[in-house]
This record gives sequence, C-alpha cells and structure tokens, in this order.
Amino acid sequence: MTPPHKGATGLQRIFNATRYSLAGLRQAALHEQAFRQELLLTAVLVPLALWLGENGVERALMIASLLVVLIVELLNSAIEATQDRISLEAHPLAKHAKDFGSAAVMLALVNAALIWCLVLLG
Repeated sequence: MTPPHKGATGLQRIFNATRYSLAGLRQAALHEQAFRQELLLTAVLVPLALWLGENGVERALMIASLLVVLIVELLNSAIEATQDRISLEAHPLAKHAKDFGSAAVMLALVNAALIWCLVLLG
C-alpha cells in the first residue's frame, strides 16, 4: 500500500519523476551559471571524447567523468537553494554547507581532468 503522501504509482510515477527531473535540469540551465558553463564544457568535450578515446572503456570514462561534474553541480545547487530557503542570514554552518558543496564540485572537476589526462597521455 502506498502512503498517502507519496502520490502516483507505476507508470504515472515514472512519468512524473521524468517531468520533475527535466524541470530540474531546465531550472539549473536557466538559473545556475556554473551549471551552464559545465554543460557547455560537456557539450564540447563529449564529441572530443568520442573521437579521442581509443576504445569504449576510454570513451566511457571520459564521458562519465563529465557527467559526474554535472551531477555534483546539481547537488551543490540543491544545497545552496535549500540553505537560501531556510535563511539568507550569514551563519557559520550555512557557510560550511556551501563550502562543502563547492569543494565537491572542485573535486569532481579535478577527477575529470585527471581521467582525461590519464586516458590521453596514458
């Protein structure tokens, strides 16, 4: 039995989840400059990965590392939006949360650069 607060089930749930996910991507593309920059970088680098990767594993690693950057940026944006919704007041814990999210994005970018270097120079 589905809890009353959960809403749709089955195929309707999948359709709703897809709609919500696409809305989230749209909102990120419209309102998050860092996401737009990383999306543009991904759009440029995915064709390069397909061209420069010597096999499926290399191509998959290169593309997956770019998708990880986008995923982490979305999570960082969610943390920032949630924190801003709770309070715009400067607070050390809010700063920590936002800094942690930013650090996660930085590590995802370092990871992508490292994977690309290892594949291309390997």
